[in-house]
Amino acid sequence: MSNVIADISVSLDGYVTGPDADLERGLGKGGEAIHEWVFASHDSPRDREFLTAVEQATGAVIMGRRTFDFVDGPNGWNQDIGWAYDHPAAAVPPMFVVTREEPAEPRHTAGFTFILDGIESAVSRARSAAGEKDVVIMGGGETIARAIAAGLVDRLKVHLSPVLMGSGTNLFELVDDIVQLEQVDAVVTQNATHLTYAVEQRKETV
Repeated sequence: MSNVIADISVSLDGYVTGPDADLERGLGKGGEAIHEWVFASHDSPRDREFLTAVEQATGAVIMGRRTFDFVDGPNGWNQDIGWAYDHPAAAVPPMFVVTREEPAEPRHTAGFTFILDGIESAVSRARSAAGEKDVVIMGGGETIARAIAAGLVDRLKVHLSPVLMGSGTNLFELVDDIVQLEQVDAVVTQNATHLTYAVEQRKETV
């Protein structure tokens, strides 16, 4: 059975975007600093290992509607940047988008499935598609928080970037109860601290 991994970059003060995130600037004002470790991975073999490991282990991806709208928008995924940062033409795993309604005329359609009945259904569908590989919830913060609060996540991978944003999208704002974590790994590079936690009391989906 596949593991469900929530994987996201976050600022030291807990934000996954800068302020005023929208379709033009999905990361918000100055939000690129949160993902600087990704951009710097060309020159940082240790950071690059994390990207490569995720790419190779992932069998399906879940994202929220806001993340999809940016991915699908004018500054989103294209022939130069996509799921595999250095290899955008590489095989893209099945993508499941949690949304209340399907977009009218999306630019990206191949490989994307729109899930209208919530995060639990998305996890169930993604696990079936992933086989023995991992299901990765890549964002946004609201989708990851809902999955954690629902007990659907096995592991949480946080790439903690050395920046204070001051405001933006808070990763854990929707988690309103105690969630016990077990620290599994911590790796420090020049660009980020990569933290891996096991999440206790995972809820099974069918």
